[in-house]
Amino acid sequence: MADDTSIFIGASRTPDDSYQRAETLLLQYGNRHGLVTGATGTGKTVSLQILAEGFSNAGVPVFCADIKGDLSGIAMMGTAQDFLVKRAEQVKLDPYDFQEFPVIFWDLFGEQGHPIRATVSEMGPLLLSRLMNLSEAQEGIMNIAFRIADEEGMLLLDLKDLQALLANIAERAEEIGARYGNVTKPSVGAIQRTLLVLEQQGATNFFGEPALRIADIMRTTRDGRGAISVLAADKLMMNPRLYATFLLWLMSELFEELPEVGDPDKPKLVFFFDEAHLLFDDAPKVLIDRVEQVVRLIRSKGVGVYFVTQNPLDIPETVLAQLGNRVQHALRAYTPREQKAVKTAAETFRPNPDFDCATVITQLGTGEALVSTLEAKGVPSMVQRTLVRPPSSRLGPITPDERRTMITESPVAGQYDQTVDRESAFEMLQKKAKDALDAEAQQQESGGSRWTIPGFGNDDPARQPTGSRRAPAPRSSNRQTVAEAAIKSVVRSVGSSVGRAIVRGILGSLARGRR
Repeated sequence: MADDTSIFIGASRTPDDSYQRAETLLLQYGNRHGLVTGATGTGKTVSLQILAEGFSNAGVPVFCADIKGDLSGIAMMGTAQDFLVKRAEQVKLDPYDFQEFPVIFWDLFGEQGHPIRATVSEMGPLLLSRLMNLSEAQEGIMNIAFRIADEEGMLLLDLKDLQALLANIAERAEEIGARYGNVTKPSVGAIQRTLLVLEQQGATNFFGEPALRIADIMRTTRDGRGAISVLAADKLMMNPRLYATFLLWLMSELFEELPEVGDPDKPKLVFFFDEAHLLFDDAPKVLIDRVEQVVRLIRSKGVGVYFVTQNPLDIPETVLAQLGNRVQHALRAYTPREQKAVKTAAETFRPNPDFDCATVITQLGTGEALVSTLEAKGVPSMVQRTLVRPPSSRLGPITPDERRTMITESPVAGQYDQTVDRESAFEMLQKKAKDALDAEAQQQESGGSRWTIPGFGNDDPARQPTGSRRAPAPRSSNRQTVAEAAIKSVVRSVGSSVGRAIVRGILGSLARGRR
């Protein structure tokens, strides 16, 4: 049975076919990462729920994604149901107490929880390029944009900042290309179109301020329990690239901000990454290398990362090798790929002479799992066929009214609900464009640059120096009127496609008027 140093997962089956031996996860190895796998409907969510409960009771904050809404029930006290009570008796869970856990609900779209935001600068060019699926040339331009922003002291906070900066770079393509390499307007235009797609998918809600403070997902309550941050991901899953990029960003932020702690008695934070295959699908090697680096090194920061997915083949081998605590639910073996997954899963366990691991994986019932965790000195335990314990919190989702109450009473209520839009790249570039237009207008008014159409400006005989020849009038196509200059400045500052369409119409009418 679990104590203050471990989490009770369930009871393993003994040779006489009874469940006697307690299977636990030692807290001191909770930051050695883990893997929960299994086919749909085999009990992965319940395993995630009881692990989150165990870490919370041990004073460890938890961050997890709720893909279907089922995990939200962890915020409410469980109720005695016959099948739950029977399972508790089978695994010798005595007493079987019901609890509600301290939960903070989050939502990138701000609908089912507190909004989560990150600035464009925090995301960085690599993750943004991954999110936008940019080509190598386009990723190069993204890197140049971030370099220009740093050099010119422009903050990149939200999407309109990045859009304005890219438009500015396109205008200065020749100047910037001479310093950093070729910058083509078609490539910039392709990036802008991708940003528009992101904007339509709701990324505008994610990029901006106030940005998420890491301390707010590492809270503990007055009674010493760790807060469980639950990310509503049902709508987010409609944009899996945004979901995967956000979670990788969060892991990177944890890695960069948290101090080294070595091997603590228990983790500082545990991070559950559900539907983990989304992080690696079609990911470039540089991104997979980044994930591997974060997973390998974040352990020394006291953070445990647990991947939850259907198939162990979803995780690259380099990452899989870093995962010490494993809970394997049933897998199907009808197709060659499924058979390969069963073989891979079986080979990653320390063998048990009492049964054939590959055979048992296909025979496990709902709520059963093969469990292997790290024992003394970090050695993997022999794999055991385990009946998973029932959760202490509610099994299933909470109601919308219960969710609203939890959000209102949350310890971070009011901190992230209102967007803050301070001066950044968009406003700075707007001001530069306005200042340039004002300076040009002032220069024209003072005679520094006058028109040379007959009857105006330097063409006036009274203004011509004695004995000088009249300068030929330049072609009108090489100069622009004040009205045209003002409209083109507006074009550069207008962020939306509707605004650009309107301005193009105005320019067209002016051109027709001149003809």
